[in-house]
Amino acid sequence: MKKTKIMVLSDHPLSPSGVGTQTKYMIEALLKTGRYQFICLGGAMKHVDYSPVTVDPYGKDFLIVPVDGYGNPEVVRSALRKEKPDILWFMTDPRFYEWLWEIEDEVRALVPMVYYHVWDNFPVPMYNKVYYDSTDYVVSISKVTEEIVKTCSPDNFGEHISHAVNSEYFKKITDKEQLKAVEATKQQIYNSSTQFNNPKKKIFFWNNRNARRKQSGTLIWWFKEWLDKENLHDKASLIMHTEPKDPHGQDLEHIIEHLGLKDRQIMLSTQKMPPENLAHLYSMVDCTINISDAEGFGLATLESLSCGTPIIATMTGGLQEQVTNGNEEFGVPLIPTSKSVIGSQQVPYIYEDRINKAQFHSALTKIYKMGKEERNRLGLRGREHVLENYNFNTLQQKWVELIDQVIENRENYNGIRFKEVA
Repeated sequence: MKKTKIMVLSDHPLSPSGVGTQTKYMIEALLKTGRYQFICLGGAMKHVDYSPVTVDPYGKDFLIVPVDGYGNPEVVRSALRKEKPDILWFMTDPRFYEWLWEIEDEVRALVPMVYYHVWDNFPVPMYNKVYYDSTDYVVSISKVTEEIVKTCSPDNFGEHISHAVNSEYFKKITDKEQLKAVEATKQQIYNSSTQFNNPKKKIFFWNNRNARRKQSGTLIWWFKEWLDKENLHDKASLIMHTEPKDPHGQDLEHIIEHLGLKDRQIMLSTQKMPPENLAHLYSMVDCTINISDAEGFGLATLESLSCGTPIIATMTGGLQEQVTNGNEEFGVPLIPTSKSVIGSQQVPYIYEDRINKAQFHSALTKIYKMGKEERNRLGLRGREHVLENYNFNTLQQKWVELIDQVIENRENYNGIRFKEVA
């Protein structure tokens, strides 16, 4: 039986980014059916070697061709001619695909375009309507994105398939040997300082890219001021899992040194980790933080909840549907105190959601003073929330159903639409 071929434009599907991870989940779900194969233009990273590679155990059914950026018109034209795919699937912010929509008349004459859409915030970006209208199926990653697409281009809204994490990896640690390893790591952190080796220390966690909108510098500054104000330098620590000298962010090592945080009140974790090791970190800490001013979804907080660890999160983008379901909270939600309208030549307007220092300090104090039983209860309810609303098996099932539907409709597909012109 001839397999259906899908051409993918996205972050490299083996990269640790949120876009890369979700792309991989979609691909693996369809590969399991035995009816699909993929050629992926793996972008958004620096490549040492541009040779095509296959991914075990799928062999030629999962082929990755490294590209700069997300590709370009000539690369896509060449791949369409050579590979003759049945669908073009692409994902991330539309700013990266303006060049693709410029040739959509060529692409859609051959294959339907399925776009897994990432967007952070309101007001509804009517300037994106031309892109949605030039796509066959726009699939949203969050409730915010769903509402935006339905308002902008209701005829092209395909489905809402929320991000998910694999709860088999990201889970509460119960295995005795693993618990020993987690406890040993925790004790190492407790005793790592020369002055503040407090075995009752509360540990906060931040796992993000060191980029401007993530507010990494603000987090360090405010956390230090909270330690000062509450006299907690020996009782609380923050682990930041990130690249401290990312060119798109701040020099975090310089800030830590400048603020005199010499006794590991703030620790940097820079080693890339497999999911099971990250799960150990989430299980070891007391709370995970995300104070981004814009966030399409925010996978780290979802991973944390899946591991039974509560979160502190800004009520923006996809974060707001994680920290609360509307009836109960799974941590501490931070309602923005200002919503500035910012923008650029590509993005004329979008809200930037900012919190203030006082409410952040209040959230830290709330988690710090919370008893272990209450914190565990909060985290376990958070895991139930993840399993109910961001179920990994549901994510995979929905992708199979949607792509099967696209293929079924493709039998009558000619890429041409007729619209009445007033």
